[in-house]
Amino acid sequence: MGWIWSLIVGAIIGAIAGAITKKGDSMGWIANIIAGLVGSMIGQSILGHWGPSLAGMALIPSIIGAVILVAVVSFFVGRKN
Repeated sequence: MGWIWSLIVGAIIGAIAGAITKKGDSMGWIANIIAGLVGSMIGQSILGHWGPSLAGMALIPSIIGAVILVAVVSFFVGRKN
């Protein structure tokens, strides 16, 4: 049951990152979940575990990590088109 919360929180983090970078419209739910989960790992490994937590993810570092991930991926995907 814990993995369901992780997916939900990952999707929310990915959606927030997409809204901040203005790339959210082009991302689907699966991409939001992946961006949220991977961004959470990146953000927490760089910035640590501080601030409010939900489903084992520190929200502020997770959102920052997801924003970085979405910006980097969209930069490289945008260059190919």
